[in-house]
Amino acid sequence: MDTYHELVRTLALTLGVGWASGINLYAALLVLGLAGASGDLALPPDLQVLADPLVIGAAGLMYAVEFFADKTPGVDSGWDALHTFIRIPAGALLAAGAVGEVTPALEIAAGILGGGLAATSHATKTGTRLLINTSPEPFSNWTASVAEDVAVFGGMWAALNHPLLFIGLLIAFIALVAWLLPKVLRALRKVGGGILRLFGRRPKPPPTGTPATTSPAGEPPS
Repeated sequence: MDTYHELVRTLALTLGVGWASGINLYAALLVLGLAGASGDLALPPDLQVLADPLVIGAAGLMYAVEFFADKTPGVDSGWDALHTFIRIPAGALLAAGAVGEVTPALEIAAGILGGGLAATSHATKTGTRLLINTSPEPFSNWTASVAEDVAVFGGMWAALNHPLLFIGLLIAFIALVAWLLPKVLRALRKVGGGILRLFGRRPKPPPTGTPATTSPAGEPPS
């Protein structure tokens, strides 16, 4: 039974760090670091460095920066675009480290799974934020950002303390994404097409200083 519980906890941690990294990497690092430093979580050997005060401080500083950047319309989308190259590889590395000292094949499999979850949650967040930013008011952006922060902290807490509950919620999240993401992509295409049509209708100004090329009678001027 202890082996079963340990397996479930490891699976939940592996899935949790991949999923959370795609939404807010620094919040995930902060939770793991603080849990390891306080003794509430026995971090796997490859993740024990996260409990170092320097790592916790760096994660806390970057979380503070992201906290404000993520709640500023327009800035959040740029921040998400930049972190495409950070969140997904980090999710893969954290997931590989979460399985502990096992065979290389299992570590690679965990890394692939964590990277895939990070890419999924990151794409969902980025796409929905782009749609939200088409609204002129900032309140929906703030609401979405706070909800994401709560989801990451709550999800990581559930993964560490109630792994079966977290796995069930993650399955529901994946099902929701499978239903929602195609609709988000279609909506983004419509928004992009509307913007292109809007700019395409703007008349092109004539070149400065260019004389008329035809006479009133329709013949070229002499």
